[in-house]
Formats: sequence, C-alpha cells, structure tokens
Amino acid sequence: MEDGHGFEPYKIIEYGGTGEIEEKKSRFIAHVAAVSTEEEALAFIEGKKKQFWDARHNCYAYILGEQAQTMRFSDDGEPTGTAGRPILEVLMGSGIRNIVVVVTRYFGGTLLGTGGLVRAYTKAAQAGIAASDVREMCYGYEMTIVTDYNGIGKIQYLLARRGIPVGESDYAEQVTVRVKIPYEDKNAVMNEITEATAGKVKITVGEPAYYKKE
Repeated sequence: MEDGHGFEPYKIIEYGGTGEIEEKKSRFIAHVAAVSTEEEALAFIEGKKKQFWDARHNCYAYILGEQAQTMRFSDDGEPTGTAGRPILEVLMGSGIRNIVVVVTRYFGGTLLGTGGLVRAYTKAAQAGIAASDVREMCYGYEMTIVTDYNGIGKIQYLLARRGIPVGESDYAEQVTVRVKIPYEDKNAVMNEITEATAGKVKITVGEPAYYKKE
C-alpha cells in the first residue's frame, strides 16, 4: 500500500460527549468515548452499565482500527436490530474510527415499536456525536523545511495558499519549519518550494503516516 491507496482520511473523537433525546417519555442517553482497543471499549461499556444499573437497556456499538477492522454492537435486550445496529450505522456513516457509543434507555411506559426504536437509537447516537469533539485524520508526511530568511515568506505564502498550517518553527541562523503534507501533495509542494526559493532550501521528509488535521 505504498502508493497511498486505501489510506482514506478518517475521523477520531478528541473528546467524547453526551447527548440525550426523549421519545414518548422514554429517555435515551448516548455516551461517546475514544478507544484504541477492544478492552478499552468493553471497559467503557461495563462502566456505563454499572453507572446506569437501574436503566432498562444499555445498548452499544463500537468501531476500531483505521480501516474499521473491528465492529461490534449489542441490542442489550431490545428487539433484534432495533438498537445496536442503528447505533453502528450512525458510526459508520460518520466516518469516525476508534469510537464507542453506549445508549442508555430509561423506559417511559409506552412501547415505541420497531421503527420508533430504530429512530430513537439513531437520533440518540447522532446527538452524542454532535456533542463530541471530532477531528479528521489524514494520511501524509511530516516535512522539515530549512531555508534562509528571504525564502521563509515565500514558503509561508505557498503553504497558506494550500491551507497547510505551519507547525513548530525555529528562527536561528536559518529558519526551520515543520509541516504535515497530504500524501498526494508531497511532490507538488516540494517542487513549488524549491522553485520559489531558487533551490535555497533543504527538505527532509518523514515516513508516511496518519496525522491529525489541525
């Protein structure tokens, strides 16, 4: 996969949030968290089950891995297909990875029916994600650029035009800046910078990896 194909951008949760909806007096409370392993996901689910031990259901779904390698869900006693899968479908549609969502239901006395449950769990999961801080992860390179004081203004202009934020900067005898470049832009950016500085630049490129988009 060295050509970068298959390394699609994905999203992560920076800070998990809580969303709540009410449907015919039933309360649906969604709790969202970032997790990196199945153990972490299961521990979060267990924690919510203990915290909301008096609730009728604690349904959940989680997706792990950059390519969504692991997906699990549970209806926790709700009719099959009315809770866990709708939550999972919200997660899949959001493009977020390494996420777990637990939706706690307090029964309000009125049966919602299959369609009503699917809608309620979907809306609750969406509310939980809306209350969370979501960031995009892009595949690309960290690039270290060293140039003189004449060249840095041109480089900053080129990067700004491409919407690439400048990371750490060090102004000494030479100017050193670190930037993260999308995979497909690497060669174009290097060529533009070399041309703009008339070759008075040293560019070091790291190994390709996922990075958090600022």
